[in-house]
Amino acid sequence: MDILLTYVVPFLIVLTVLVFVHELGHYLVARRNGVRVEVFSVGFGPELFGFTDRAGTRWKFSAIPFGGYVKMFGDAGAASQPSEAVKTMTAEERQISFQHKRLGQRAAIVAAGPVANYIFAILMLLVLFATSGEPYTAPVIGGVEPATAAAQAGLQEGDRVLEVDGSRIERFEDITRIVQLRPGQSMTIVVERAGQPQTLTATPRLSVQTDNFGNEHRVGLLGIKSGPREYRQLDPVSAGWRAVVETFRLTGSMLEAIGQMIVGVRDAEEIGGPIAIAKMSGDVAQLGIDQLLWFMAVLSINLGMINLFPVPMLDGGHLLFYGIEAVRGRPLGERAQEWGFRIGLALVLTLMLFATWNDLTKIIFKEIAS
Repeated sequence: MDILLTYVVPFLIVLTVLVFVHELGHYLVARRNGVRVEVFSVGFGPELFGFTDRAGTRWKFSAIPFGGYVKMFGDAGAASQPSEAVKTMTAEERQISFQHKRLGQRAAIVAAGPVANYIFAILMLLVLFATSGEPYTAPVIGGVEPATAAAQAGLQEGDRVLEVDGSRIERFEDITRIVQLRPGQSMTIVVERAGQPQTLTATPRLSVQTDNFGNEHRVGLLGIKSGPREYRQLDPVSAGWRAVVETFRLTGSMLEAIGQMIVGVRDAEEIGGPIAIAKMSGDVAQLGIDQLLWFMAVLSINLGMINLFPVPMLDGGHLLFYGIEAVRGRPLGERAQEWGFRIGLALVLTLMLFATWNDLTKIIFKEIAS
């Protein structure tokens, strides 16, 4: 019962909200473009409960809570592939069919899901920055630990960091974000010392750290200390701007981390699956509403970004096909699309299995160690 309330319930709440937001983006833009939406489902598989609205859309919660879909008129299923009925539709039916909409309309409907996730993340961060405040630490070095990369580079207490590898530094958190992603990589650091800029070179050392949720991460460390962290409460306009900036910074950090996994710089075991997300959802929920909103914002960015990857079965895969259609002047053949979706499904299932295996392996090793 404790596990149910502590982990399962928060996980289902977080996942349901993010999936609903994503699918609502598809739904709203589809309706805006005159497409009839037949099903709006949170989850897959057998329906648990639902209702049908006056427009004929069946809104439902399904038994398997990992994802969701919007099925539009003219689709054969959740993957938005055309049904056989498309070829024999009447003129009236074509008016409300997704498959008969212009290329730009179809692309807008598909892109609306990830865009909705990004808008949701920005709104969550805006609320946090306008109420609790934006975390802020001045980019001034509060101390340098001996025998570290920072000490070897010549960094000193009181230095104000201006740039790291060409990136402008506004907060100490910016330094941490950049350095952690580049263990073992030489970087140029520009500091202000006694009113004069100085350029130094440092190579962050690799460190394996365990976060508050028991997950291990390979990160870079310089060996510098910050001053006290503050929380600056922002007006709504400033909070909105900072939320947009933070959203794109987080996206950049995620993409850089994925790139490092692809080239082998970062360990792919850091990829977490549904078990890890469930554990983190429960742990974060216990820390308070602010931490939960921050966690949901980061997950929403993650969901939106991953769905834009050009992999068939994902929204980005559909957009890739539409891009090819725009260049060729006609859609890809049915057989090519069918093979694309098969490959995409295999990739998505493989990633899910790999992530779940990572989760289970961590649990097993933790049990053995204890």
